[in-house]
Amino acid sequence: MLIPIVSEKDKIICYKDRKDVEQKDIYRVSALWITNSEGGILLAKRAVTKKNDPGKWGPAVAGTFEKGETYKKNIIKETFEELGIRDVKLKKGPKLRVCGNHNHFTQWYFLKCDKKISEFKIDKKEVDEIKWFSKEQIKKENKEIFLKGMDYWVEHF
Repeated sequence: MLIPIVSEKDKIICYKDRKDVEQKDIYRVSALWITNSEGGILLAKRAVTKKNDPGKWGPAVAGTFEKGETYKKNIIKETFEELGIRDVKLKKGPKLRVCGNHNHFTQWYFLKCDKKISEFKIDKKEVDEIKWFSKEQIKKENKEIFLKGMDYWVEHF
């Protein structure tokens, strides 16, 4: 799979096969923060077979771009692939720059959704399970079970 490598200003400079991406390369990610009317936050536990952060809880949906996608096309595709839902009314959120072990721009989207866990159809290659969490639950849990940044997302989203 070819993914766009971008500049510090999020402009495409080349494409690389995903396996050839180096730590210094900046790529693009889209992510979806799903909440319900009771204040719950839908999180996904990454499949244990994932190369990056296996078994950690993070946003309900997230995905790396493929060549030819836009942020919006990517999040719509990922939402269907990972949760089995279509035709969602997404609200565009902030685009954040992430630096560290992974180096990318993440365009956030938001969705209010009152579905039960049983109404989602997860892709077991991507996600082991999904669960509604309260902010209080997330704050009380061992931070090691979550992706880096969860504290920030809970406080700001």
